[in-house]
Amino acid sequence: MKKKWALVASFAVVAALGLQFGLSNAYAASKKVDCSQVMTELQGGKKVAEVAKDMKISKSSVYRCRRAAAKEAKAAGGMASPAAVESPAAMASPAAMASPAAAPAKP
Repeated sequence: MKKKWALVASFAVVAALGLQFGLSNAYAASKKVDCSQVMTELQGGKKVAEVAKDMKISKSSVYRCRRAAAKEAKAAGGMASPAAVESPAAMASPAAMASPAAAPAKP
């Protein structure tokens, strides 16, 4: 009798685990990440963890978007590293990147 209960219990555990893994994969596949929004947030000065929390995505998704943006920038002819893509100064206009010495002095 004990062997029967052990067998039933083991099948129940296997079924529960199978269901759990199947549901998590289905949910992950249905959720798309807007990488352009992720990059906008990163360029705005937010940290990876902040972006992930605000957009309700994983940190690995944020890193994946950052890698994809760096790859696109490199393919477009730039030699940008992921750190350079993340920085707000990398995407600033040339006028915004002017040296402080060139800025007009306030009276």
